Amino acid sequence: MELRLPVAPGVHLWTEQRGSADAPPLLLIMGAGASGLGWPEPLVDALAVDHRVIRYDHRDTGRSTWAFERRPYRITDLADDAVAVLDGLGVERAHVVGMSLGGMLAQLLIADHPDRVLSATLIGTSALSTAPYTRPDGTRIPVEELPGISPEVVKIWSHLAEERDREAELDWRVAHWRVLAGGRLPFDAAYFRDLEERIIEHAGGPATSPAHALADDSGMLRTEALATTEVPVQVILAPAEPVFPPPHAQHIAQAIRGARLTEIPGMGHALPAGLLPALATAILSATATPGRS
Repeated sequence: MELRLPVAPGVHLWTEQRGSADAPPLLLIMGAGASGLGWPEPLVDALAVDHRVIRYDHRDTGRSTWAFERRPYRITDLADDAVAVLDGLGVERAHVVGMSLGGMLAQLLIADHPDRVLSATLIGTSALSTAPYTRPDGTRIPVEELPGISPEVVKIWSHLAEERDREAELDWRVAHWRVLAGGRLPFDAAYFRDLEERIIEHAGGPATSPAHALADDSGMLRTEALATTEVPVQVILAPAEPVFPPPHAQHIAQAIRGARLTEIPGMGHALPAGLLPALATAILSATATPGRS
């Protein structure tokens, strides 16, 4: 079922629900500049066997309102949007799965709205914490010394805003996914081209918005709240991750109280078909685990 929900003055978000309305809700939050269709259909279907799965288009993506130039917003407003989606669908509490920026928004929900989060699974993201990282040998390093984005990702992102026709845009997006995938597993270009064709069709064209890159990202740290949370959290460890390379996932697991690491071998900053069964299993394992009292 598809609905467009009002979440703020002049702002409506496209939402989709799949699975039984009586099943435990599971909210999927995608990354910067990505619509809800970035969650691959086989993954959504696998999760919908046990859950009422909710995915949505962020502001300035897909079929949601595009109005950043007229109504600029902060990244924290995107977390408020997630809460507004739950409110609009009558959902009191939900399991939350966030990828990339979506993983940061999930952390904001954990910290600011813990009563709304049954569990959280964080994928391809970074901790909203200033707590240092402790290496296996016991030495501690400050957050700012954790590894940064790979040069290959930086290089392809330098072409992000260039104007391209539809076919050239598809070619660029597939090349982008090839870099994000991390290079440890065979890359299925046809799979990612099909994914992007559906995303473009959903949005009504290949246009993209720089809104999330331009949005104010101040005020996002939640060090103390994450260190004391009661929300059960799973962190996916992707060894080939090029955007937030290891040990970012390990750092998140240290920074969030009680968080557990689940490694998916070969995974990078992408959701290829071959890894979807393992990811679905990991998410469903987390949602089936009783929360802390």
